[in-house]
Amino acid sequence: MQRSRLPAGGANIFQRIRSKRAEAAAQGMELLDMSIGEPKGPALMSARKAARDAVMSDQESMHAYQYNDSPAVPDFARRFVTAHLNREMPAEGVDYLPIPGIKPIIGLLPLACGCALQDVTVATMTKPGYPIPEDWCAYHVNATHYPLPLNSQNQFRFSVADVETPTHLIMMNYPHNPSGQIATADWLKLLCRYCSDNEIRLFNDAAYYSLSHSDESTTLAEIAIDFPELSWAEAYTAAKLIGNGTGWHVGALIGSPDFIGDMKEVKGKTDAGIVAPMAAGAIASLEEDQAGIEQYREMYRVRLETLIGVMSDCGMRLASQPQAGFYTLWDAPTRAFGQKIESAEAFNFAMIDKAGVVGVHFPGCIRYAVCADVAAMEEGLRKAFKRADVGYD
Repeated sequence: MQRSRLPAGGANIFQRIRSKRAEAAAQGMELLDMSIGEPKGPALMSARKAARDAVMSDQESMHAYQYNDSPAVPDFARRFVTAHLNREMPAEGVDYLPIPGIKPIIGLLPLACGCALQDVTVATMTKPGYPIPEDWCAYHVNATHYPLPLNSQNQFRFSVADVETPTHLIMMNYPHNPSGQIATADWLKLLCRYCSDNEIRLFNDAAYYSLSHSDESTTLAEIAIDFPELSWAEAYTAAKLIGNGTGWHVGALIGSPDFIGDMKEVKGKTDAGIVAPMAAGAIASLEEDQAGIEQYREMYRVRLETLIGVMSDCGMRLASQPQAGFYTLWDAPTRAFGQKIESAEAFNFAMIDKAGVVGVHFPGCIRYAVCADVAAMEEGLRKAFKRADVGYD
């Protein structure tokens, strides 16, 4: 008998928003889409030219499997990571691994912590947050997941007191999607000390680090190397780095040799490595076109300022001042369109159905991205939120 073998209603928040957005568009609704964080357009020209040359190369390694190495782009992972950091890494005590983007390797982290053979408890930043770590943990039979508390009160930066016992792996996401909160050096030192003392592996998804708008934004790598007993890893990707190249799924891991060694074993058994021409393009932009990267960073910073001004004028209440990335997070109104609003989901769907404004809702809050041209949308947004007449009881 042909039937689904999965539980009903298993779509995550982004899948549900895509479905709702498509439904509204099919009904002829003109949308102001600030939902999914997918910048439009091509990658930086520097990346495209280098990738073009790599594709046309007759070099055998450029067209072969890369596995856990990068023979076509020598020393790619170390070079890719180094271009992100403000501190030189030591020659010993760290290891590197090229990866085909961050999303595919998130599911390998619990496996690298032994969840195929034993119970592993994982803490994540998924409420509110990027749902993929929670989704992956749900697929691993021996992985038990719990979300760390993130809210306006703690400004979306959890405390070591929030870490339950036992916890074997913490999967962080700083700079944070959706709040734009960053990790600072002092905060990371406290967390690294706690995880080192309690033998907790620590991972950070640093996809948005290159889009930091604050000098206080710090990578895990720059702090973790001072804790020789800590088991840690941090991931970087080209997808949010080289302009609008979200399809460029190539990046790198850095971490302690034990954690990276376990990731190499699991990853080496389950994939064929990075796409070499994409790696060649990405590293060219990182090493030769920081001006281009800075141009996009500044574009997002200006767009954030513009959107925050518009939304604040319209009565929306900012949940956290974004310090990185291209997201804004707002407290969900309790009144809109002359009615009481029971939840963030109800508000988001009402804005879609009645005003064409598409966001992503989380418990108690709603995210609006600035991947589109906010200035061009300003008049439409003001009209939509004026019509909604939002309020907070």
